[in-house]
Amino acid sequence: MSDKREIFADGIGQIHFAGNMVRFDFVTLQPTSEGQAPTPEANVRIIMPPQGFLGAFNSMQQLIDKLLEAGVLQKNENAPKK
Repeated sequence: MSDKREIFADGIGQIHFAGNMVRFDFVTLQPTSEGQAPTPEANVRIIMPPQGFLGAFNSMQQLIDKLLEAGVLQKNENAPKK
């Protein structure tokens, strides 16, 4: 992997399922007029099969658990239940 690239994203704009694939649209926040909130602009799409999505989800859940244990994140006990 000598051609590594780093991609920055402020977040995920959309996640959708189409053509039997899970699609993540990553966004960056772009400045607007002075005093206005930045607007999200889609800049990268990652497409993966459902099994890859589940593997990624499990990896993210494990990282969330570690961040909670380390005190980097805190659970919001007041969040509405889904």
